[in-house]
Amino acid sequence: MSELHKSLRDRLSPVARVIMDAGGEIVGRTKLQKTVYLLTLAGFEAQFRFGYKHYGPFSEQLADAADLAAAFDLISEREQRASWGGTYSIYTAPAGEPSERPSRVRLAREAARSDAVLLELAATAAYLAEEGKHEPWAETARRKPDKAAGGRLDRAKELYARLRIASDNALPEIAIS
Repeated sequence: MSELHKSLRDRLSPVARVIMDAGGEIVGRTKLQKTVYLLTLAGFEAQFRFGYKHYGPFSEQLADAADLAAAFDLISEREQRASWGGTYSIYTAPAGEPSERPSRVRLAREAARSDAVLLELAATAAYLAEEGKHEPWAETARRKPDKAAGGRLDRAKELYARLRIASDNALPEIAIS
């Protein structure tokens, strides 16, 4: 293996590790972003910087790392056609040992198997709380009214509580508003 390939593998392996910790598969780019954001917020990941975009916390570095990891066969990305006509990605990682930190694995798996919209709402509220918003759940509902409707915001709060438990409370508590 060339030095360049080893250097790229080492830089991109966090994406593969997250997918392995999530059970070997993450469905959707948004879900990958939110899972890694929550792992970062909980202190289990430190490679990527996040800002706020339309779908909540987003890291361009993570998006690039996932694309490069797929190009170098460190992970697999398969695009599927969605029922609404768009596409979504299914990320898989080769079989490997998950992290030695059980709370990291539990958090990654709980996030990966959760509903994508609820995960987006929960991660957005967490991001807004970290940014100092006094009522992050209310602000999340204001920014994402269609997604927060129909009781989904309450279910996102329940999901966040499960994610905190899965992480052994490594995720910060968010005030319920």
